Amino acid sequence: MADQMTGGCMCGRIRYSVNIDGNDAYLCHCRMCQRATGSVSIAFTNVKKSDVAWEHEPDWYESSPIAGRPYCRECGTSLGFAHPDHHKMDLTVASFDDPSRFRPTGHFGVESMHRAWLNTEGLPEQRADEYQVLIDRWARSGTEMPA
Repeated sequence: MADQMTGGCMCGRIRYSVNIDGNDAYLCHCRMCQRATGSVSIAFTNVKKSDVAWEHEPDWYESSPIAGRPYCRECGTSLGFAHPDHHKMDLTVASFDDPSRFRPTGHFGVESMHRAWLNTEGLPEQRADEYQVLIDRWARSGTEMPA
């Protein structure tokens, strides 16, 4: 049985709801995704295009002759990846309001994988909400630090 989940961009201009059947997600390491996101990899979950309801249609970047990427032109949030001639698409796991459901089940584009970034276990960790410099910046801005 599918659950309806919601998500969107950082500024809130683009919002979506989608029926999700499982918890599967994957990490894409291809150079196109690395360049499109400015990251070493990106987490996606695959959904039927017909299951995605956009409250506001995202902007689309034609990232290659065979695919496009939905995003928000205002805040720059990457929302997914799609081949125009296919009935499915990927949504970025991090754009979901609650991405904690998803679990990685595989890797794609491994020819460009940066293995040093896969297992960061044991590196020093710091919470953003306990970093005083950041807390002070938010306080000076007159707004609350995002959760």
